Amino acid sequence: MSDSSPLPPVRLHTEAELARDALSTPLLSRAARLARWAGPDTRVDAGGGLVDEQLPAAAEALGLSGDDAAADASEAWRVAVDAGLVEVVDEDEGTVTAGEDLALLTAGSPHDVLAVWLSAVETVLADASVPDLDGLVDEEGEVDLSALDWDPAGEAEFLDGVLGNLYLLTAGEDTPGAPVPLPALAASVIVPSDMGEPTNDVLEQVSDAMMRLDDQFRMLEPVGFVAYQPVDEALMADADEEPAAPVDDTDVSRYGMVRLTPLGLYGMRARLLEAGYAAPAVGDLADKGADALLDGTAQFPPGAAQAETEQWLQRRESLAAARELLAAARGSDAGAPLRRLRCQQALSLVGASAEPALREVLDDAELGGLARVWLSEHGAVDVPAPSEAMVYWLTIDTVAAQLAAEGNSEELRALVEGLARQHGGFFDAVWRVDHPATADVLEAMGRLHSDKKVAKEARKAAFKARSQQGG
Repeated sequence: MSDSSPLPPVRLHTEAELARDALSTPLLSRAARLARWAGPDTRVDAGGGLVDEQLPAAAEALGLSGDDAAADASEAWRVAVDAGLVEVVDEDEGTVTAGEDLALLTAGSPHDVLAVWLSAVETVLADASVPDLDGLVDEEGEVDLSALDWDPAGEAEFLDGVLGNLYLLTAGEDTPGAPVPLPALAASVIVPSDMGEPTNDVLEQVSDAMMRLDDQFRMLEPVGFVAYQPVDEALMADADEEPAAPVDDTDVSRYGMVRLTPLGLYGMRARLLEAGYAAPAVGDLADKGADALLDGTAQFPPGAAQAETEQWLQRRESLAAARELLAAARGSDAGAPLRRLRCQQALSLVGASAEPALREVLDDAELGGLARVWLSEHGAVDVPAPSEAMVYWLTIDTVAAQLAAEGNSEELRALVEGLARQHGGFFDAVWRVDHPATADVLEAMGRLHSDKKVAKEARKAAFKARSQQGG
């Protein structure tokens, strides 16, 4: 991802909902319980970790049992310290007290709670980038780092890349929040985009990445960052072993499925913003002017653009909103046609009380066409018919907006072919239209039209238009 390119807009839950989710995550709730459990006799080591002798009591306080109880309690304690729920008072003595941020979980605002949760997430992400150290302990009980092929910065970058791609997939317009198969996610950061058939070496790298991600997503699930269906253990069994039950080799979910939770989407966006990315969220523009709304939603997918516009309109009286939108839609710059298209779409959400604003611009060269469309669609009476010049100007403006929004899409191709078919002598007249985009639109029509003869007419008209404009 480029930090200069805006990411797709995401739809976030309210901070109140997200804060409730954060408080109910297993890891943060355990960390808070341990912070309240800690007392004068609690002792930590030089790194702030709970001393081994007190881990059983901590696990018992959390109601944990089994082989992983001590490890889970140790992780919860580490989160409590890193998130400011516990403060080390005396490093030499190893004494602790409740941290200032512990009170925020009960008395702070939703934003305060989410700030604490984000601190917990950073701790887990750092831990997830550390490899499994089992088997690397030497005879003296020390970890032999020389036997470990580990690049901390590279590992963190790999996980950030994976989570960034997961964010892009989660923010998608078609299937927002749909689980992503682990093989596809691993391949998205391993397989070069210009590679056709992956080589065996690349496939082996994808397989290795899947195993790393399986461990990492298992760690991220208790903090509420992801919802994860782990890799089927049977896939990692010895090839000579007979499976306990029949398996479906075509079931991609057996290889792991993951998605960002609503809380994870919020957290990932916060991290992206911190890293300098433009990561919009629906609702960001609700308190800004109409110019910011029309420009900001210019490249939004349709659903997100409508949701953003609906929130913007909810804060304004219909007539005043319509007037502000129409004023912002004026202009002859390259972005103006798309602004007018977004304006027209926004006005479709405004009720009949906005009619006076539309009548006020009936004689406006740039807005008169879209005003007539709106008034006709709303059943208004006494709407003057547009002149031929206005019809052609609106046609050029509409196609220019569609080009900016969609590029050379099949929908635009159909529109272009329909225009040429319905209007006899279309190209003889349209090249004369006094619109900054006339030549560009006619050139696009020449590219898009499937009939070679018509395409040639469009290119000739484009040449005339460019000559008329002095270009």
